[in-house]
Amino acid sequence: MDAKFLDILVCPVCKGPLVYDKARQELICKGDRLAYPIRDGIPMMLETEARELPPEEEVK
Repeated sequence: MDAKFLDILVCPVCKGPLVYDKARQELICKGDRLAYPIRDGIPMMLETEARELPPEEEVK
């Protein structure tokens, strides 16, 4: 994922920063504990597409 592109993306729920998880191909919002998938190089930035992170999953 292009670093410049990542700098302009924010969480659609809280407008907070996102962390790129290369291994899982997700953009993670630490504040909301949501993970937005990246499919075919395209971030799915809809709340309905996000996966809720369980409490036991470490947020990087």
